[in-house]
Amino acid sequence: MSAATSTAPRSTGTKPKKSKGLNAGQGRMGLLLVAPTLVFLAGIILYPLLRAIQLSLQKDAGLDKATGLFVEGGSAGLSNYTHWLLQKCGEVDCPPGTLGDQFYSALWVTLFFTVVSVVIELGLGMWFAMIMNRDFKGRALVRAAILVPWAIPTAVTAKLWLFIFAFDGIANKLIGYVGINPQLWVSDPWAAKFAIIIADVWKTTPFMALLILAGLQLVPGDVYEAAQIDGASKWQTFIKITLPLVKVPLMVAVLFRTLDVMRIYDLPAILTNGGGGTTSLSMLVIKQIQNGFHSASALSTIIFLLIAFTAFLFIQFGGADVVQRPPKSKKKEPEAAVGNPVAANATSTGA
Repeated sequence: MSAATSTAPRSTGTKPKKSKGLNAGQGRMGLLLVAPTLVFLAGIILYPLLRAIQLSLQKDAGLDKATGLFVEGGSAGLSNYTHWLLQKCGEVDCPPGTLGDQFYSALWVTLFFTVVSVVIELGLGMWFAMIMNRDFKGRALVRAAILVPWAIPTAVTAKLWLFIFAFDGIANKLIGYVGINPQLWVSDPWAAKFAIIIADVWKTTPFMALLILAGLQLVPGDVYEAAQIDGASKWQTFIKITLPLVKVPLMVAVLFRTLDVMRIYDLPAILTNGGGGTTSLSMLVIKQIQNGFHSASALSTIIFLLIAFTAFLFIQFGGADVVQRPPKSKKKEPEAAVGNPVAANATSTGA
């Protein structure tokens, strides 16, 4: 019988380098696959944005202050922006019917619509989502009924509520039963604002509820069972369990609705046509186009920057989890193998 002993080579303390060919190849393939989409987005988003900025730096047709002559075109610098932000017209006199003095009024109306509508829709959307998330007889019918308003086109919704808010409409008849005088819903300043908010809430609350419902269905039922065993009340369960677990879809819903309401146009345009001080920023752009296309381009650029800044603040301070990136993996320190040899003994038996 003979025995043979072999010793494994000592480790040098360095790991073999990983091949980067596969990852680089995947990156190039991924870029190649999304390239058509990027080109398409650049065509329908980036080019119109750059074109609007270019137009906003040009003059509208009007009288030149220096010569008193009618001029058309030419560089205006930042005059179109000061026309809106500082209520000044710069190098070219304001054309008749200019709407620069309505900017801050339209800004206030837009922010008022945004805050009130989103808060109401958030509360109702959470309530409807929790109802649709329960297991009860006829749940499918309830879900379909709640989602119907969202499926109706906005123009049809506006016309529907225009009939409801007419002087002899259903709204005045309902408030008449409780002793309230009929209201001029589409012309009175405050009544018109709340008429638009009511129509917007009725139309888009199902969208909010649908996004929140998607988050609720991901919450495991064992969590609620454990809370019930521990004696937690329904309010404690809602605050401590439901809200934290649906934070991400909740933030997405609020962000989408906030940005959507900030550019509201169709509902107030059809329902009140700007009457009662309900002109939004988007409506102001459409009206200004008739007076000066280049100054309207400046206003649309201001609205874009306002919406982009709002989205940045929301994600930065209130909804960072929505775009949270996966944590980077920490590099492990190479193990020192000097002085710690590994030996393997192999014994072979031969006759």
